[in-house]
Amino acid sequence: MTNRYCEVLGIEPPRIEGVKDHREANTFSLLIVALLEAGGPLTLEQVAERFERAGIAPADQAIRSLKRCRPGRPPVYREGELYALDPHASETDLWAFRLGLRPPRAPRIEVVRPAPAPLPGPDQPLTPAELEEAWGDESLFGKWSVRRVVVAVLDAHGRPMQPGEVVSFLETCTRWHRVRADHPDFGRRGSPVEVLPDGRWAVAPGGDALVRTVRGMVRERIEQKRRWASLQPDPGVIRAQIRAAERRQAAQAAELAALRRAIVHGFPPERPGAAVVLDVNRREIQGFAGEDLADARKALEGYDLIAGLRVRAFLAGLGFDPGIRRLAELGPPKKTTRTGRRGRTLKITTEMLIQGSCGIRRPFGDAATLRGYLVSGERTRLLQRLEADAKSLFALYEYGRLHGAVRLRWRGLDEMIPVPWVDRCEPTIHRLARQALESGDLLEVVVGKAPPWEAPWAGARLCRVLEDPEDRFGYWIVDQESRFLLDEWDIQRARVRAVAEAG
Repeated sequence: MTNRYCEVLGIEPPRIEGVKDHREANTFSLLIVALLEAGGPLTLEQVAERFERAGIAPADQAIRSLKRCRPGRPPVYREGELYALDPHASETDLWAFRLGLRPPRAPRIEVVRPAPAPLPGPDQPLTPAELEEAWGDESLFGKWSVRRVVVAVLDAHGRPMQPGEVVSFLETCTRWHRVRADHPDFGRRGSPVEVLPDGRWAVAPGGDALVRTVRGMVRERIEQKRRWASLQPDPGVIRAQIRAAERRQAAQAAELAALRRAIVHGFPPERPGAAVVLDVNRREIQGFAGEDLADARKALEGYDLIAGLRVRAFLAGLGFDPGIRRLAELGPPKKTTRTGRRGRTLKITTEMLIQGSCGIRRPFGDAATLRGYLVSGERTRLLQRLEADAKSLFALYEYGRLHGAVRLRWRGLDEMIPVPWVDRCEPTIHRLARQALESGDLLEVVVGKAPPWEAPWAGARLCRVLEDPEDRFGYWIVDQESRFLLDEWDIQRARVRAVAEAG
């Protein structure tokens, strides 16, 4: 029997016995392993019986633990009494890695560092390279007095030096020093640095003990920095891993961009008598009713990702098996939120999210009206209303893809709620803005209400992306014509436009 979950993840079906003692094993993670092992939905009672056979806990104790662990949260979802796994969810892949069911995506890159040459003893003079290594961009304000610093520089060069020459060399090592060309103490009696008649600085006679001390301090600091460097990740390894991660993300982004996506909607949701299929890529809508619903099932066969409200239950009512396709649930990511000083519980609906995100006042038709159309056989009116509903869902879907979240606005409340159906490699507004900022291109955006279905870029404006002076990771989106800052949350659509292309 084919294990569809493990096929998507590219792993061998696991056994609970091999994972139950893992350091990351808990009730919820073992539920995920049980579903991966079964390759399909299970009831909590079936999972508890499997726990008992694996020696984790008696079935009655296991069922209590399973009910307390919030078993219906991502990447697990519930349909009736059955619990199933979304194999495409990033959390599923992460749990597979944490539990040791798959190897890391980035293999460890071993780089052999050559052993540094041994440092000479205090009898050997310092070298400029040693000073640069020891003092590289470090502060010399602590135990490094001005005398010791200058003696070290003179010893490294092996000759008297002009004061300005000493300061210039120190500037190549670090700017955190206190040496000045007009230092007043040099040349006095007992000073380790004497001033020659031509103004040059030199190590004073009898300064051998200080010279040996300075040599030891410099080389001790070099050894300390080398020990620290050996404990840090190699910069070459880090750069290689970053490049490998960027290549993987680019490949994943290309794979996501090639997905054939559809939004389904119908009435009644439990057992639809009419349904529409909206093609996201080609922006086309097909309507099906009555006997034509068989054609809807055929149409859905051509898509890799299907989105909708209670999409799994809807497809089951339609008689369509999605298999291992990606499914995107467009219902509220969370059911309630707290508002006001008294902490009033606000029930979140899909209508509220569409109104807050896209500015569509009446996103859905009245259920009683739709039922009347269905009973009276007014197929054209029913499908027209369902098409309008699907366009509202499309606007919400596109907003979520752009922002990675949907917007909830109710009275004084204005917050963004992350959505689970947006992959981290999607071209979100943040990625597009950073791309425009780095390339110097313009950002074309549609702001305010969701644009008309027939003209998706109606009312678009060109903007510049500027770096936030107070946050090196932040940016500002500025309207090119009116020169005011845009609220990123108000943007409905965005794309990068080259300056030459924008005219």
